[in-house]
Amino acid sequence: AKASSYDIVNSDSDVVRIMEPQLGGLQHEECWALYLASSGRVLERMRISQGGVQATVVDCKLIIKRALELLAVQIVLVHNHPSGNTQPSQQDLALTERVSEASQLFDIRLLDHVIIAKGAHFSFRGEGVLK
Repeated sequence: AKASSYDIVNSDSDVVRIMEPQLGGLQHEECWALYLASSGRVLERMRISQGGVQATVVDCKLIIKRALELLAVQIVLVHNHPSGNTQPSQQDLALTERVSEASQLFDIRLLDHVIIAKGAHFSFRGEGVLK
């Protein structure tokens, strides 16, 4: 999806504002990547996977590949938990670590990973999981 020109991410609340309308009401899990310029402007939003009620499989290589194509300097991962529970699963933690490590090799920063659930969200950076 092409990002609108005014989409700028400076915080997890910006991520929620941009992605909640898309993910908030879904009954299945979807994972998206926001690719950002150094200014925080969203270059592109891309759905990287959609899954069942419980989980979704994400290919780390595809996330990094697109970032390189766009010359993005920052990535934000976003996914929803239809259950309403915002706590990250082991899978979520593992994915965050993998993408963070892989992106660092190319001087790209995983800025945050935000989980959106009904009326609530969890920010990996905000909670100190992501430094």
